[in-house]
Amino acid sequence: MNVDRLVLAFAGIFILVSVALTHYHHANWMWLTVFVGANLLQASFTKFCPLAIILKKVGAVPGHNFG
Repeated sequence: MNVDRLVLAFAGIFILVSVALTHYHHANWMWLTVFVGANLLQASFTKFCPLAIILKKVGAVPGHNFG
């Protein structure tokens, strides 16, 4: 998997987990969903993604968007 697909996979997992935690634990977990969504939005404009930087440092194959 390349960095682009890993970023999308991580974002999807974090959103699903945070929604489940919001439902079963406490409403403040929704802030994690807001953070992930805001980070995806800013990454679409700036092409800067902290997760992509970390994934490249650990050896993931660079992708087209965050390469």
